[in-house]
Amino acid sequence: MERKFLNVILLGFGFMFVFTAFQTMGNIEKTILDSITQDDPGFTGDGYTSLAIIYATLAICNWMAPSIISITGPRGAMLIGALTYLFFIVTFLFPRTWLLYVASVLIGAGAAAIWTGQGNYLTLNSDAETISRNSGIFWAMLQCSLFFGNLFVFIKFQGKTHIDLETRNVVFGALTAVCAVGIVFILLLRPTRRAPTIDDSEMAVSEAEGPMEAFRGALRLFCTSDMILLSAAFVYTGVELSFFSGVYSPSIGFTLAMGENAKQLVGLSGVFIGMGEVLGGALFGILGNKTTRWGRDPVVIMGYLIHMTSFFLIFINLPNAAPFGDTMDTSYITPSPYLAMFCSFLLGFGDACYNTQIYSMLGGKYADNSTSAFALFKFTQVSPLTFML
Repeated sequence: MERKFLNVILLGFGFMFVFTAFQTMGNIEKTILDSITQDDPGFTGDGYTSLAIIYATLAICNWMAPSIISITGPRGAMLIGALTYLFFIVTFLFPRTWLLYVASVLIGAGAAAIWTGQGNYLTLNSDAETISRNSGIFWAMLQCSLFFGNLFVFIKFQGKTHIDLETRNVVFGALTAVCAVGIVFILLLRPTRRAPTIDDSEMAVSEAEGPMEAFRGALRLFCTSDMILLSAAFVYTGVELSFFSGVYSPSIGFTLAMGENAKQLVGLSGVFIGMGEVLGGALFGILGNKTTRWGRDPVVIMGYLIHMTSFFLIFINLPNAAPFGDTMDTSYITPSPYLAMFCSFLLGFGDACYNTQIYSMLGGKYADNSTSAFALFKFTQVSPLTFML
């Protein structure tokens, strides 16, 4: 196997395992912390507050990520970031309110490093012909974390209304081990150098050499007309991510008209979102060369139409009160679990349409300044999540 493609596969496995642990933890954090509070009234940590701290820190630290990577390199940045994810999960074995919020700050800073490093490393291992393929393959492998993690929760929490200490420790121990496996894959990544040319002649920005120049380069890039236009798409991906990761699945569980198994559908919804993400990533990875030849517009337009369809179906399927708590209300039709799962799949597939093309575009157009480009992408994407939480 060609060395750079092998690096992409190792990168995909590393992120798949690390984010199987973290995304599963993020999905169950509110439920877990509520159960801990019931067992220990002295614990006052809140899941939504923790997530808000994570995303706020991530948004701020994205501006510093290019400077950090200019010192550590992308592999070092990803390793440091992955270790903060491991630390965050381990802290749940020793629940302390102050420790939860300290770990939330650390993982927010680590997320800026790991995601910016990932974008830079993926670009270094790609060229104009392989960036679409590599972006699709990486995205499909990453989103397998949604499938495996939510399926694990669906099985482990089945029939439980309170997550007891024994169950919590089993879950935390398993997620810690999974995250550690991901770190091993990141350690296996080999250094690489980008080919002299990767895309068209529009790439006029060169990689920053020092921390301060990297920071100034990010500011200059953020003010360019192309990046300002792209920011609209970045913001949308953040808004729809916050919807399907923090609002939609719980709303299904709160819709009691779904039937006796409404709560279990929360995890199952995550599985179907993951299936859509994986299918989209794999499809655009296989068709990467054709995507490059035809342009990325058809894929993005398809993602838009799929999302608009799913939003309409969700509107007629779920009652307006569903996001706020248990309700027996109905919407325009009798709530259907099958339609809800179909919408979950559409949300995931549409998200894959947007993100695979964004990764491919940034890795191609801004190949010589990829650290700043991906840092700005994450900053613009996660800022809406901070305010919505």
